[in-house]
Amino acid sequence: MAGLRQRFPDARFAGVGGPLMAQAGMEIWHAAERLSVMGLVEVLRHLPGLLALRRDVYRRTLESKPTVFVGIDAPDFNLGLEKRLKVAGIRTVHYVSPSIWAWRENRAAKIGRSTDRVLCLFPMEPPIYARHRVDARFVGHPLAAAFALDPDKAAARHALGLPPDATVLALLPGSRLDEIDRLAFHFLGAVERLRAQIPQLQVIAPMANARCRTAFAARRDRAFDESHPLHDVVQLLDGRAHEVMIAADAVLLASGTAALEAMLAKRPMVVAYRLAPLTYRLVRLFGMMRTQVYSLPNILAGRTIVPELMQDACTAQALADALAPMLRARALDPATRAEFTRLHVSLRGDPGHDAAAAVAELLSA
Repeated sequence: MAGLRQRFPDARFAGVGGPLMAQAGMEIWHAAERLSVMGLVEVLRHLPGLLALRRDVYRRTLESKPTVFVGIDAPDFNLGLEKRLKVAGIRTVHYVSPSIWAWRENRAAKIGRSTDRVLCLFPMEPPIYARHRVDARFVGHPLAAAFALDPDKAAARHALGLPPDATVLALLPGSRLDEIDRLAFHFLGAVERLRAQIPQLQVIAPMANARCRTAFAARRDRAFDESHPLHDVVQLLDGRAHEVMIAADAVLLASGTAALEAMLAKRPMVVAYRLAPLTYRLVRLFGMMRTQVYSLPNILAGRTIVPELMQDACTAQALADALAPMLRARALDPATRAEFTRLHVSLRGDPGHDAAAAVAELLSA
C-alpha cells in the first residue's frame, strides 16, 4: 500500500484487512482474521460464513469499480473471487503464490486463468508459472528484509531482560486456535521433560494475539495447575516473536511461517505439526502432497536441514529428544548456519517497492 501510494498519491484502498492496513488508511469491509482457517474439516465448519463474506466482497468490489483488485494469499477464498472479477473486466493480481511446488504444479495454469499477474515470495516459483505461460514475478519475501543476516542475540536478550548465560527455549505453538488446540499439550509435555534434564531452562512463548494467549494459557493451566512447579516456567509474551527467536538457544514451533522466521533468525529449531485426524487421512489417501518435507527451510534447501515431527511423530518425548542436544549446544553448527544465510540472501528484495512496481507495471501495460 505504501509503495503504491508513492506512485499514486491519491490512491484509495478498501477490502478485507487487519489493524495495520486500517492504520495505513484502508477502508476495512471485513476483518482479515475471518479467513484464518486451515484444513479441510475446519474449513467446512466455517464454509457458510466464508461464502457469504466472499459474496459481499464481490458485490462491493463491482460497485466500487477499482482500478485493480489485489488478492492477498488465502487462495481458496481469493482465486475464485479474482476469476469472477477478471471476467467482469477488473484487473486482478494475486499476491503470495499458493504452494504449487508442494501440492499440484498443474494448478499454476488454473491460477493464471484467475489472475492477470502472480506476485511470488520465493524465487523458485516464477519458473514454474512460466512453464504454464502465467505472468509471475518474484518480489522478495517481506520477512527476509525484516531480519539482519547476522542477528544480534545479545541485543535481543538485553531487550527482553534475559541473562546472557541463560538457556532459553522459544515456544511458538501456532497463530491459529486449532493449531494451539492440537499442539499445546505436546509442547508443554516436551517442556516438562526438558526441565528434568536442564533444570534452569527458561521458556518464552510469544503469542500472536490475545485470543491465542488466552487459548494457550488455558491449556497450560490444565497441564500445570497453579500448584505445579512448572506453572510459571512458560512465560507468555504479547508478540515480539522475532526478538524471542533471536534471543533463544533453540526454537520449538508449529510448521508454517514461523519456521522461515527461525531460519532467518539463524536459530536451531524443531518443526512440529498435527492436522485434524480426518484431514490428515484425506491428504494421505488422495496423495495431495507432492513434497516429502513440510517446513520452508527444508523445502527451500531441497533437503532436510531441520528436523520435522509431524502427526503421530509429534509427541512430547520425541520433541524433547530432538531439542535437548540443541539446547546443550546453544548454537547452530557452521554448515547449517551457512545454508540458512545462503537461503536468506536468496529471498531478499524490496518487497513493498517490488510488489508495488509489479502492480503499477500491470496497470500501465
